[in-house]
Amino acid sequence: MEAATTLLDAEAVGDLVLLDPLTEESLLRTLQERFRRSEIYTYIGDVVISVNPYRPLPIYTPEKVQEYNNCNFFAVKPHIYAIADDAYRSLRDRDRDQCILITGESGAGKTEASKLVMSYVAAVCSKGEEVDKVKEQLLQSNPVLEAFGNAKTIRNDNSSRFGKYMDVEFDFKGEPLGGVISNYLLEKSRIVRHTKGERNFHIFYQLLAGGSPQLLQQLKLRQGSQHYGYLNREKSNLPGMDDAANFRAMQDAMAVIGFSPAEVTALLEVTAVVLKLGNVELSSCYQASGMEACSIAEPRELHEICELIKLDPGTLEQALCSRTVKARDETVLTALSVAQGYHCRDALAKNIYSRLFDWLVNRINTSIQVKPGKQRKVMGVLDIYGFEIFQDNGFEQFIINYCNEKLQQIFILMTLKEEQEEYVREGIQWTPVEFFDNGIICDLIENSKCGILAMLDEECLRPGVVNEDTFVTKLNQLFATHKHYESKETQNAKHVTDLSLPQRCFRIHHYAGKVTYNVTGFIEKNNDLLFRDLSQAMWAARHTLLRSLFPEGDPQKASLKLPPTAGFQFKNSVATLMKNLYSKNPNYIRCIKPNDTKTAMLFTPELVLAQIRYLGLMENVRVRRAGYAFRQLYNPFLQRYKMLGTKTWPRWSGGDREGTEVLLSELKFPPEELAFGYTKIFIRSPRTLFDLEKRRQERMNELATLIQKMFRGWRCRTQYQLMRKSQIIISAWFRGHAQKNRYKQMKRSALLLQAYARGWKVRRMYRRYFRSGAGTRLANFIYRRLVQKFLVGLQKNLPPMAVQDRTWPPAPYKFLAGANQELKNIFYHWKCKKYRDQLTPQRKALLQAKLCASELFKDKKTLYSKSLQQPFQGEYLGLKQNPKYQKLHAVAKDKLVMAESVLKVNRANGKTVPRLLLLTTEHLVLADPKAAQPKTVLSLSDIRGVSVTRFSDGLLALHLKETSTAGSKGDLLLVSSHLIELITRLHQTLMAATSQALALHITDQFSTRFQKGDVAITVVESAKGSNDDVPICKKRGSHKMEVLVH
Repeated sequence: MEAATTLLDAEAVGDLVLLDPLTEESLLRTLQERFRRSEIYTYIGDVVISVNPYRPLPIYTPEKVQEYNNCNFFAVKPHIYAIADDAYRSLRDRDRDQCILITGESGAGKTEASKLVMSYVAAVCSKGEEVDKVKEQLLQSNPVLEAFGNAKTIRNDNSSRFGKYMDVEFDFKGEPLGGVISNYLLEKSRIVRHTKGERNFHIFYQLLAGGSPQLLQQLKLRQGSQHYGYLNREKSNLPGMDDAANFRAMQDAMAVIGFSPAEVTALLEVTAVVLKLGNVELSSCYQASGMEACSIAEPRELHEICELIKLDPGTLEQALCSRTVKARDETVLTALSVAQGYHCRDALAKNIYSRLFDWLVNRINTSIQVKPGKQRKVMGVLDIYGFEIFQDNGFEQFIINYCNEKLQQIFILMTLKEEQEEYVREGIQWTPVEFFDNGIICDLIENSKCGILAMLDEECLRPGVVNEDTFVTKLNQLFATHKHYESKETQNAKHVTDLSLPQRCFRIHHYAGKVTYNVTGFIEKNNDLLFRDLSQAMWAARHTLLRSLFPEGDPQKASLKLPPTAGFQFKNSVATLMKNLYSKNPNYIRCIKPNDTKTAMLFTPELVLAQIRYLGLMENVRVRRAGYAFRQLYNPFLQRYKMLGTKTWPRWSGGDREGTEVLLSELKFPPEELAFGYTKIFIRSPRTLFDLEKRRQERMNELATLIQKMFRGWRCRTQYQLMRKSQIIISAWFRGHAQKNRYKQMKRSALLLQAYARGWKVRRMYRRYFRSGAGTRLANFIYRRLVQKFLVGLQKNLPPMAVQDRTWPPAPYKFLAGANQELKNIFYHWKCKKYRDQLTPQRKALLQAKLCASELFKDKKTLYSKSLQQPFQGEYLGLKQNPKYQKLHAVAKDKLVMAESVLKVNRANGKTVPRLLLLTTEHLVLADPKAAQPKTVLSLSDIRGVSVTRFSDGLLALHLKETSTAGSKGDLLLVSSHLIELITRLHQTLMAATSQALALHITDQFSTRFQKGDVAITVVESAKGSNDDVPICKKRGSHKMEVLVH
């Protein structure tokens, strides 16, 4: 009902066939009003018009997909899902091949429309692992083709610069099997030049932004588009477009489609070659004969290109700077000028990229194509350039507009054919419709004998001097009297002055308007020639993919036959496409761009009106309205309007057609306004339909008033009866309640009297027994209450959970002091346990080390108090990070406990030298810091004890067993800046390895064993010296040493 109301809304009809009056102004106003309401889709019969909103709309949700799945096309609001569903169901249920033609100018939303159609079909298809894989491959072909075939233009940030036609193939159940993609006329001139404010193809920016440093290094590329000539050497970041993310999405899509890593790498290498060709600079020079020649100005780029494609740089340089000309049996090598060299370079880049794009499409087709032998149904989706009218229109616009002329021709003919078939099917007399047949324009362009394309091919093949002037002259002679062709010469012959038509231009009166074409470059672009030297150079490359793109470069297959021209190839492609489209049932989506600034929800009437004209929307509406503007099946028509007839309301018991005839005869509409088909009612003018809708609205108001009246009467009667019933119930309950209350009062009084009597008797009988034990019971009660109060108060006043907090509430009574102390101890131990449970293994090990240090040094050595705030790190050398210490790291492996720098005291003269100390779970290693080589390796079992002073110095004596190999040289005197941590970790490691505690002596005088005998060491504390904390060792004879510490 809601959809029908939308379609028949007089201010913004959902179907323009119902527009009354039908004028350009009313059609434009309707589109603008619907656009203002965010209703971007409108029908012309079964044609969908889509106006680009330039912002996301919440109308593509899974709920919307379910709403339009298996729906009646005209029973829901206009939507692109409706036409997609109608096409899919026709293909699945009626076994009719379908095609969806999406047209409109650049920026109108054609690419997004094709994505929405494909996503809808994928969503409503049945599910299954193999089916989901095929759907995913079909959908993922879009990001890949968009990366290589789309670019930012002034009108559109994601403009398709090629035409795409995809045939999606289904089995008899409507499940997708695969598909085939055809591409048309890639705009390869964009490779070498694009206007300011536009961009080259997306893939170049995506590769530079999203490629990893390793990939870019492999491809000989640098990050940033400003380094490349073909990208205009300027940064180009699009707001709202993440090139790096799109590159990753494109790589993921290739993996889904089935590209191997080697194929992806080869594809990117050829892409990099195209990009780097733009940086090849040429310089001018002169031969001995005085003729101008060119050479490579900077060979680095050329060499990098040749490295990528595995080609000798000399071969490519010769192909770019010279040309081989064959004349009979003689071969002449001709040098090229700088301008000719640049032309060759650009032609090579364009040809490589164009052929690479064709290879990419064929490779995708290889993955998604259907195995032969299966029965197939086909749905084609055409996304191709819209009609283009620029300030300066060239060969590309001429070809594009020719294609649009052919599409307009098929659109009009198929629409008329469909309209005529429906009238015949319903048994209604068909009235011929007058319309503009653009076949004369198509013939002007494509006639094989005297068409513009034929004349252009003839000029390209003609010997002698060939230029655009001779081409225009020939056109002027052929089409001097043609009413759809104009040029300066034909206007002069008719004595017409038109300053808007310059020389070297001609104008064609297309169905969408007049377009002036500048013929400059027509012959060159139509020839699209590549010198044989360049093809042979590419064939000589040992890059498999690049070599496969230039089969004509094979000397064994050399041919003097000229390749077909670009115009000839495109004409044949369009003919094939038209034949394909004629074989299918067409569905149309006409896309409109509302403004030139890509601003969200901005509607520019002048721009939209121009598109309405060249899309032929008015003509389309007129064709649809040529016979009858509205048609509908009898059943839904009768259900909607049956309340207007006295015989059909409230229900009709006969057939739907008879009911419709009875209803309309009662309404007394003119007979010429109506026609009764076999299954549908036809109404000629929208005014009749709107009159019918107006009567229905008035009748609906009357019925609503009647329903309201009946409902209000029923509600009042029901309310009165309910109130009366409620009053009776309330009275009964109140009387019962009063009697119950009276009975309860009498019962309470009797019970009270009985209680007092029994109490008096009991007290009298047991008075003496009760008084004898009252004091003890009372005391016990008070005691229990005090303990309860104490415990409850303690629960509410517990101290914080911090381990350092030893506070505890005092006992309120003296008899609770012992219990309070016990509770304090229990709570503290429990709090400590909770704290320990929360510790990480690393933190627990650190605290255990700190605890061990406390047991060893607290109140014994002055240095201990300074070490409290210093965390034990264990590793102070950075063995893993410093490559110099790799050998030491290999020695320690995973058994390292501590590593630091120490000073070793020379046994002979008392001087100190730096050493690296490594303590592992099995050894203690002293190494040379310069060579990073182990000097002394001690087993932990060789250590018999350690002596340190009680001062704040870092001196320690490491006593070794005489039986050990290292102990033969005597004990070691070391100075450590982390003495407390070192001895603590040594003690813990020794305990873990040998289960024996470290023998630690904290004294100012101790004896050490040197190689020449025992030496008595006396440690003296002195004021701070110049060497800071480094002890000063002085020999006092051969058996005494004095150490000054600070």
